[in-house]
Amino acid sequence: MLRWLTGRDARDRAFEQALDSLDARVWPPLVARHAFLAGLDARETETLRRHTAWILANKAFHGVHGLRVTPDIRRSIAIQAALPVLGLDTSLYRGWTQIVVYPGGFLVRRAETDEAGVVHEYEQETSGESWEGGPVILSWEDARDGTDTQTNVVIHEFAHKLDQRDGDADGMPGLRAHRDLDPRHWREVLDRTFDDFNAWLDEVEALIPPDVDPESDEAAGWYAELPLDPYAAQDPAEFFAVSSESFFIDPWAMAAAWPDWYRLLARYYRQDPLRRLEDAGVPRPVRP
Repeated sequence: MLRWLTGRDARDRAFEQALDSLDARVWPPLVARHAFLAGLDARETETLRRHTAWILANKAFHGVHGLRVTPDIRRSIAIQAALPVLGLDTSLYRGWTQIVVYPGGFLVRRAETDEAGVVHEYEQETSGESWEGGPVILSWEDARDGTDTQTNVVIHEFAHKLDQRDGDADGMPGLRAHRDLDPRHWREVLDRTFDDFNAWLDEVEALIPPDVDPESDEAAGWYAELPLDPYAAQDPAEFFAVSSESFFIDPWAMAAAWPDWYRLLARYYRQDPLRRLEDAGVPRPVRP
């Protein structure tokens, strides 16, 4: 059996203990709590279980600000993180060990340079961070059971880890194991789709009345027309991460808007969530 499937790169005992903890009492309810896992066949479900056990055995979970990381929290985060590598190799998650979990959103320090070359530093609340070579940091309030039908902070941050695997996050994960994918084609489709999304976002924001704060809940109806969360417009790395969220939990709008980009992601992840969810009878989420 393949090494990545058996988990032999982890300490064997730790992997076996993690696998044993995902028994018939724990595993089916854990899968059922995450609606975007509907439609997996028996082979895929078993692979997901082993990948989840690999993450539990290889990553150290740390709660901060008083959060006690229970086995249930660890399993929920691990099963969500296992989905992107269901058709890939868990070795793509090597090179770092820590998953830090806050009770809710947390502040991170940002720095931006304006057109005059002046650096502006500020603090921003966020629900997730992925540091190159370092930890994944998550808000449990936002990661809890993947209950949001349109966003998923765990998938988002672990997509960044895939993007960072071969260097700087730039929206193009390592493709060495994908001989069927041409990096030049990936870049062309990514750039074209990213530019189209930014133009679409500009059109939507132009429709928002001047007396409506674009970042308020009142503006949500305008942004609901977009296939992706507006945060995807930040840069190609965020576009890939937000696209990956949508790909797995709400693929309908993205597949309709950019079929070439959806097909490219399906070839990279070696999964087709749209077909899987439709075959399972999962209804398309209703946007606000």
